[in-house]
Amino acid sequence: MGLFSNKISRDELKAGDHIYSWRSYIYTHHGIYVGDGKVIHFTRGGGLEIGTGSPILDKIIVSSVPHHGGDNPCPNCKDQTNLHGVISSCLDCFLSGGNLYLFQYNVSKAIFLAKQRGGTCTIAPSDPPEEVISRAKFLLSRNGFGEYHLLDNNCEDFAIYCKTGLLVLSVTKSGSSSQVHSVCAAGGVVSLTLRALGVGTSSTGQAASLTSPALTVSASTSALSTTIGAVATGVGALALTGYGNYCIGRLAYDVGVRKDVRKVDVEELVGLMAAIQLKSDNNNSKECKLT
Repeated sequence: MGLFSNKISRDELKAGDHIYSWRSYIYTHHGIYVGDGKVIHFTRGGGLEIGTGSPILDKIIVSSVPHHGGDNPCPNCKDQTNLHGVISSCLDCFLSGGNLYLFQYNVSKAIFLAKQRGGTCTIAPSDPPEEVISRAKFLLSRNGFGEYHLLDNNCEDFAIYCKTGLLVLSVTKSGSSSQVHSVCAAGGVVSLTLRALGVGTSSTGQAASLTSPALTVSASTSALSTTIGAVATGVGALALTGYGNYCIGRLAYDVGVRKDVRKVDVEELVGLMAAIQLKSDNNNSKECKLT
């Protein structure tokens, strides 16, 4: 595992590790390895962890990810395709044919900024493995991490909570998921890069506020590629500024530096999640603050 890749072998796995694997090249699914070949993770029924809102796109994504269900269920996990919430799977079912990656904790700001995308590391330190495993198993026994939501409460939020005990208590943007925050931060790159290339501001606003998460990720990735190309061909300073804003934006959202993050005991989490959901449902502005 190096600076540009967090890929590891199965022999390197340790109980309490936060691991992840790619889904259709646009999304990473996260979980906690608890030992004995088992992973506890937070998911959505039907394999729709990304939930783009587009039936056609969702079908393409799901069909590209192998599932151990239907006529070929996993002998250990059985058919889990319709399960949702906090579940336990074997490592093979969790990976679904993908490679194994290790999420890094307590990285320096320099390492964090060197990573080109979110969903791979955090500045926040991890708690001891026994605490991590205890949180994951408790939430599994209660299915207690609330309702799955791609932007506000997803599998990466679950894994980060298990590792750190930290929870975002001001639900004004999204949870602690760094891959979601990288998309938010990439909005500035989209804007500045398109301006550098002479694209009108109306297109920029549309590109920066796409409602489909999958399309937003795609636009952000394209913007980053365009930024690098622009720098190489001399359009330069503005595109470089955009990439700098993207990096700083990711850093500002990281759970290790945010001010709206608190340590929450796992025993209190189930009730707290229910309260957050209730307040969110009753707030038409979609803003919920707990103090």
